[in-house]
Amino acid sequence: MRDTRESRLLLVLLVAIAFALITVDIRGGEQSPLDGARQAAASAFGPVESGVARVVDPVGNAVGAVRDSGTRHNRITKLEHENEALKAKLGSSDRNRSRAAELDKILKTAGTGQYAIKGAQVIAIGSAQGFSWTVTIDAGSRDGIARDMTVLNGDGLVGRVTTVGAETSTVLLAADPDFTVGTRMEKTNEIGFANGQGVRSLRVQLLNGKATVRKGDRLVTFGSSRDKPFVPGVPVGRVVKVEPSNGDLTRTLQVRPFVSFSQLDIVGIVVQPPRQDPRDTVLPARPAKPKPIPTVTVTATPSASASPRS
Repeated sequence: MRDTRESRLLLVLLVAIAFALITVDIRGGEQSPLDGARQAAASAFGPVESGVARVVDPVGNAVGAVRDSGTRHNRITKLEHENEALKAKLGSSDRNRSRAAELDKILKTAGTGQYAIKGAQVIAIGSAQGFSWTVTIDAGSRDGIARDMTVLNGDGLVGRVTTVGAETSTVLLAADPDFTVGTRMEKTNEIGFANGQGVRSLRVQLLNGKATVRKGDRLVTFGSSRDKPFVPGVPVGRVVKVEPSNGDLTRTLQVRPFVSFSQLDIVGIVVQPPRQDPRDTVLPARPAKPKPIPTVTVTATPSASASPRS
């Protein structure tokens, strides 16, 4: 249709008629005279609208998803919280199993050495102000803990008790530079003194400068007078280096401790020493050396029927 004066007048007339019909329909309500026409139009265009609706349904669903995003977000958040709680529960179970295994090792060590122990948990590490290697345990005087008691775990010597409160105590670790303990070599019984060196190995000085020591040899605590601060027979560590003697009166060794001081959790405080020195019995059994596999050598021999070349 061309844009003429007549066409514009016709458009204005159609718009006026449309407004008039809408007004009549609204005022008529359910008794509207246009209700029959509307039903006829619905019957005619219903199938077309259904087809169009099927096409645009994905868009409508997307809009609905945005509208319900708050509810879905809350549901997802709730599920995430439940998942985290489940993970924490599983992690706690794993930790409990690990603690049970560690406690079992401590009880086995105590049983072998005939040490009466009090179990405790490490609850804090020492302040860095004094540059000391200490930990705080959740057992004190109310639990029968006293100063200068030996502390161990399932692997060996942890340290000694230095300060005791009513419910907590401080333990000086064997890795501390101020820590000193008498040691005895496995089998040879050579006596020495071990000192902590922080993250490095323990430094052991044997009294016998001519002692025969090899890499892999093991040491235990020698014990103290009246078993304080150290009871005898607690595993200390394994020799990793033997320094040249150079004619010195003592022999210096580098010993790797059996205990991992950065992973302490459950420990045992020896509240009653053994009746007799357990010697080397607390040391773990050495792994069996693998038996050499015999090799079979096949030697080829010339056949009797073979004739020499001319």
